[in-house]
Amino acid sequence: METIRVSPSSLSIFEDCPRCFWLQMVEKIRRPRGVFPSLPGGMDALIKNYFDQYRAQGTLPPELEGVVEGGLFADQAVLDGWRNWRKGLTCDIPGLNAQLSGAVDDCLVTVSGKYIPLDYKTHGYGPKEGHGEKYYQSQLNCYALLLEKNKRPVESFAYLVYYVPREMKGNGDIHFSIEVQKIQTNVAEAENLVRQAVNSLSQAIPQRASECVYCDWFEQQIEKRVA
Repeated sequence: METIRVSPSSLSIFEDCPRCFWLQMVEKIRRPRGVFPSLPGGMDALIKNYFDQYRAQGTLPPELEGVVEGGLFADQAVLDGWRNWRKGLTCDIPGLNAQLSGAVDDCLVTVSGKYIPLDYKTHGYGPKEGHGEKYYQSQLNCYALLLEKNKRPVESFAYLVYYVPREMKGNGDIHFSIEVQKIQTNVAEAENLVRQAVNSLSQAIPQRASECVYCDWFEQQIEKRVA
C-alpha cells in the first residue's frame, strides 16, 4: 500500500473542511486556486537571506536580541534542506502508513541544545492577540513534531515573526515593524491530527464543513452540469 503523505498545508485543509481534504487526497480534486501573488514569495526570500547573513556572523538580527530565546541554528547546509519544499523535514507516524513532511523557515537553538521553530510572516497589519494560535497553531505543532522525530529535541514553544509595512519614505524605501509572538506547541496534538486526517481517508466521504465556500463552488458546478 502506498504511503500517505501529508503536510501542514494539507492538514490545514482537513481542519477547515474534512470533505475537501478527502477529495484532494482520494479523488485528487484540489480546491480551485487563483494566481499566487509573487510579493509574499519575494519577501520570504529576502527575509531568509537577511537571517542567513546574521547566521554567518553567529548572531541574531538586532530586532530579536533579548526578545527570543536561543540563537539561530548554525548549520546553513542542513537548514537549506529543511527549507526545501520538495524535501524539507519528514517523519513516519508509528503504526500508521503515513508520512508527515514540511519545510521550515528557520530554527533557534538554546544553550541546552533544544530546538525552537521560527516562522516568518508578512502581514499588511499587526496581528491581534490570539492570531497566531488561531491560524498557525497546527503548522507550528507539526514543525515541532518533525524536529522531534528527527532527533532534534524541542522546547514547548515556537516563534512567529511578523513583518508589517508601516511607512514609505520619499526614496521608495518601505519601513517595516517587527512583532514577535511566542506560541506554545504540542507534538502530541500534531501526531493526533495526522492520525485523524489519515484515518478519515479510509472511510466514506465526510460531510462538508458548514461554511466551506469551496464546497459551495463544487456544488454549483455540479448543478450547472446537471442543468
